[in-house]
Formats: sequence, structure tokens, C-alpha cells
Amino acid sequence: MRGAKDSRLLAEQRRRKILDLTEQRGQITVRDLVEKFSISAVTARGDLDALAADGMVVRSHGGAVRRLEASQDYPLRLKETLHHAEKVRIGRAAAELIQNHETIILDSGTTTAEIARQLKTRRLQSVTVITHALNIASELMDATDISVIMIGGLLRPVSCSFVGPQAETMLKEFHADRLFLAVDGFDLEVGPSTPDVLEAQLNSVMMRISKEVNVVADFSKLERRSVSRIGSLSEVHRLITDTRAPAQLIEALGKANIEVITA
Repeated sequence: MRGAKDSRLLAEQRRRKILDLTEQRGQITVRDLVEKFSISAVTARGDLDALAADGMVVRSHGGAVRRLEASQDYPLRLKETLHHAEKVRIGRAAAELIQNHETIILDSGTTTAEIARQLKTRRLQSVTVITHALNIASELMDATDISVIMIGGLLRPVSCSFVGPQAETMLKEFHADRLFLAVDGFDLEVGPSTPDVLEAQLNSVMMRISKEVNVVADFSKLERRSVSRIGSLSEVHRLITDTRAPAQLIEALGKANIEVITA
């Protein structure tokens, strides 16, 4: 009994040190922990899983990052490592909604990038994609039967996307059947939100020119809010998320006549 208790105490002490390191560095890898604490990779992953389960860190491919705040913007290369499996499933479910001859808008983000990847596999006819995101345009540039309209403006390096008055003016000239909107926060009071005010203003235009608004967000974005409000909840037609979405949110959205797809 005493040995088991001592083992638990050692694990707790190590995890506190891991948490401190993650806060200092921003992110940490399993290899870092193996070398620093002389533990196995299995033990290191177990420590990170335990910290993630308590909401202290966010697991990423090969390690973990400090807990993300909805009010802050993070680089695409970091976001790509987070909740990847969920984003792939969301991307597949979203792409299944798209039909031949439709015009869609893909917002910037890593979840919408997965929609672009899945869209290429569907081999639809004469689909037009409007986007302000460089990573999405790059993903679709070799896709057959998909026309890409690139919105220009002020480049935001952190999101690899264009925003600002020029982007808004150009976007207002178009009309779309469906918008797939990536968000950093989505709750019942504020609706969809994002850290950057210029991104939010452009997203708002996207909502106005689209027949159908689909919010695409994994569970970590739900029931939280970011700095800049994009639009009202009443403008959203559908939420596409994963199976870890809070049940109470799904129920409330249903009562508000907003469809929820969990992938």
C-alpha cells in the first residue's frame, strides 16, 4: 500500500513539473519528457493524457501544448496538430453536404482545410470554392472540376489568410450556396466568435452572402467565446462537430432549430 502511495505521489510531482515546463515552453514532446525524467514513452504519454483529461494541457501529435485560450490566435502549424482525428471526421461530414454545381465558401482554418481535402475525393462536377485562405487555395489548386476564387486583401500571417476592407469589398460581389465557417468560440449567447476583429468582420460578410451557414468546430471550441463576435446564433443553420460535443448544447441548438451533425 505504501509503495503504491509513494508511486502516486511521485507521478503527481512529475506531472506538476511537466505542467510547469509546458507553461514555460508553450509545448512539449514525449521525447522531451523521456529524456528529462528518465521515464518510458508509455509513462510520458500517460502523464500527458492525465493532464489533458484534467484540462491542464491540450494533447497534440507527439506531445502536448499549454491550454489554449479562445481570446488568443494561434498559428496554423500548431492548430494542425490538435484534435486532428476529429477535424478529419468533421471535414468528411461537411464535404458530404456539397452538391454538383454549387458555390461554397471555405473560411480559413485547419478544419476547413480538411473539408477541402475531402471535397477533392468526392469528384463532383463544377463546384466553385470561394476562400481567403492560402492553405485552402493551395490544397485545391490541382483539383479537377473545382474552380477557386481567391479573395485578396491584408495578409494575416498567423492564419495565412487575407482580411480587411479590400477583402470585404471583393466578397460582397459574390453569392454562395453554403458557407463553412471555422470558429474559435461557439456558445448559445454570443454565437460564433474569433480572436481577430478583421477576420470577424469578413466572416460576417460571408454569412450575409450565403444561403446556408454551417459552423464547423470540434468539441474544444464549444461553450466558449472569443473576443470578436461574428454574427448571431439565429443566422446559423447547422453545426458540424464531433461526438464529444456537450449534450446540453446539442439539445439547446435543436430547440433553436439549428441542426447538429456529429461525426
